[in-house]
Amino acid sequence: MKLVKPYYEILTDISEGAKDELMHIERIGRVCYKSEDRITEDGESAKKFVKMLINNGHEAMIEHSFLSVKFTTDRGVTHELVRHRIASFAQESTRYCNYTKDKFGSEISVIPIDGGLSLDGKAKGLTGETLQLIIDEWCSAMEDAERHYFRMIELGASPQIARGVLPNSVKTEITVSANYREWRNFFKLRVPMSAHPQMRELTIPLLKELKARIPVIFDDIAITE
Repeated sequence: MKLVKPYYEILTDISEGAKDELMHIERIGRVCYKSEDRITEDGESAKKFVKMLINNGHEAMIEHSFLSVKFTTDRGVTHELVRHRIASFAQESTRYCNYTKDKFGSEISVIPIDGGLSLDGKAKGLTGETLQLIIDEWCSAMEDAERHYFRMIELGASPQIARGVLPNSVKTEITVSANYREWRNFFKLRVPMSAHPQMRELTIPLLKELKARIPVIFDDIAITE
């Protein structure tokens, strides 16, 4: 059994300061106002214009730019990700991936729960000893799942049948592509403290990076840790 820390990878190229992306939105959005003559080549007019669009709730214009992100996480988290129906998804398939094969290291990979525990408000009152006992129980369950999965494959079951014993914690990769408007909605739902802790483990650092790399679009979405 292999432990894999959750992480993300931004697949879409982002220009310096997101100048190209913001100017693209500006060129499209100014058609509504017939104010194309106000576009400046330094990108400053784009920043002001896109900020105005967001402040006025005219977010349909930012649907013209999109972002693709690959998440490495557990399947429990991906069940929530795919509820964002406007997005497009491509996910590692447990129907076709046979984790007994060498290409997977002949073992299942799982996402540890310790990161989620650290963000779980209900766990903050627990002692270190109790937290370790919880992690130990989880580890035992993961090892049992791997053993049963391998035994089923050995007996002749196909991966799509053997996957029935795989846990929510099994590692998976999923690519999410969505326009900026949907990403804004995504972060508003998946960053607050009410979101699942293991979801926040991914979304908080991603939002922080996007705030730094794509100004204006995500500036107003608050992060509470």
